[in-house]
Amino acid sequence: MSGLEQFSLAGKVIVMTGATGILGEAMSLAIGKAGAKVAILGRNQERAEARVAAIRAAGGEAIAVLGDVLDEVQMHTAKERVLAEWGTIDGLVNAAGGNIPGATVMPDQDLFDTSIEDTRKAVDLNLFGTIIPTQVFGRVIAEKGKGTIVNISSLTAQRPLTRVLGYTMAKKAVEAYTQWMAVELALRYGDGVRVNAIAPGVFLTEQNRSLLLQPDGSYTDRAQKFITNTPFRRLGDPEELTGTLIYLLSDASRFVSGETVLVDGGFNAYSGV
Repeated sequence: MSGLEQFSLAGKVIVMTGATGILGEAMSLAIGKAGAKVAILGRNQERAEARVAAIRAAGGEAIAVLGDVLDEVQMHTAKERVLAEWGTIDGLVNAAGGNIPGATVMPDQDLFDTSIEDTRKAVDLNLFGTIIPTQVFGRVIAEKGKGTIVNISSLTAQRPLTRVLGYTMAKKAVEAYTQWMAVELALRYGDGVRVNAIAPGVFLTEQNRSLLLQPDGSYTDRAQKFITNTPFRRLGDPEELTGTLIYLLSDASRFVSGETVLVDGGFNAYSGV
């Protein structure tokens, strides 16, 4: 296989968690356009159905599957739904996650008054919201000996950002989990099973909107710092994640495993000088 063919997802069944978010919208549509059958897994039925409708309008095939990534029973039910519809699973994108407001430490807040409970929730959502779906859907991939898992990390796992304590710890752990599972799955199930991650830079989403935009729509000081320290001098567009995602899901990356690919406009590489 060579050329553009190796980037095709034609005929593959891809389960995507977190597809009801802003980044998930762009990523799920791209997966559908690349030829895959997409299972949109989320808690919000209206948004899930909207994602399905968009993929179908683009000529793709998709279904909405409701479930909470932190609920193992719901994940097993979701898996059976996908298998009943399409008979197999070839890929999993773990895009469910986000920050928890109570786990954000503001500049004027006492550092030691940080909510432990909210910090734990942030870790649960981002780390165990990746581990649990992998345990459930990943088994199907592993037992067939071929397929790929793509986790969503964050720039903050590479360059810890102020304020987002729980999110930072969780995403760092997601990258460790990505490496660990990549090794174990390959050793136990062969070279057809791969695990990688994408670490997006700063993209405007629902979760970070209040941190990046003023009520009048202008950038906050924090957003301006991100832009100043990004060589591209701007925030990312959700569609700019999709090429890397398709690459990691496709046979074009068949000798790539255990890696985290930064998509950040050069932020992580830039020293500021």
